[in-house]
Amino acid sequence: MRGFTRDSRKPEAQMLTKKGVEMVTVDPNPTPENKVKVNQAFEGATYVFAVTIPAARTSKERELEEGKMFADAAKAANVRLFIWSGLENYTEISGGKYTHAAHFDAKAEVTQYCKDIGIPFVNVEPAGYYQNFLGYGAPRKQPDGTFVMFGISSPDSVGHLFDANGDYGLWVRKAIEEWPGGETEILTCADILSRAEIVSTLSKFTGKTVKYVQVSKEQQLKAMVATGVPDHIVVMMMDMYDCISEFGYYGKKDIGPSQKGLARKPRTWEEFVKENVEQFNKILS
Repeated sequence: MRGFTRDSRKPEAQMLTKKGVEMVTVDPNPTPENKVKVNQAFEGATYVFAVTIPAARTSKERELEEGKMFADAAKAANVRLFIWSGLENYTEISGGKYTHAAHFDAKAEVTQYCKDIGIPFVNVEPAGYYQNFLGYGAPRKQPDGTFVMFGISSPDSVGHLFDANGDYGLWVRKAIEEWPGGETEILTCADILSRAEIVSTLSKFTGKTVKYVQVSKEQQLKAMVATGVPDHIVVMMMDMYDCISEFGYYGKKDIGPSQKGLARKPRTWEEFVKENVEQFNKILS
């Protein structure tokens, strides 16, 4: 088993090394020199799982070129299967209405590139992360001691979610075990929940009063800018929220087939909150 890291001195990389993973230091910036290193790292591989640095941190063009580099290297290595962490194309899903969700569209364009070059691949699309609610999506404490999660979506609008750290491997394993002949697109959703249900579960297990409050786009924009979010990311995120609210996270796709054949049942949101209640209590303090 071989893994990529930009810095082999990082604790995460060293932990994987101790578990027997051969860690290779590679800069994913798709320069000619780095492309050679990626090709060398892929040599002898049977399966490759790849995810790119989000366009929000770089640019759509950079993320697209990075994904193409991984796909080209996998094809050159003649891998049995390239497992790609893609996303939906929100420009296409919305019929051109929402064109700024570059972090989604870039990954979707890599998916199309994989089809174009004829590589054996499965697109394993992650849902929204439960972990986001332990970070930037966590409820904010109010003067009256309650906690509020703000958003432009209605309280009844639903989101597709899963435990990215603990359960992503379930669907990657499904892709490997069912190939060839399995699904070429797998949607990694464990729970479909409204905003109201999300905060209700947090209240249930933490004992705190947690609410969801819908705000206007103008209020959301001001809040994001006030917290230091760069302008280009604000634009990307707002288009993402709007597209999901109007057209759905996966568009109109059925997640049913992706739930079959998993090694175990993925964690529900309620199970995740219960298992991580100490972390949530620290946040809600």
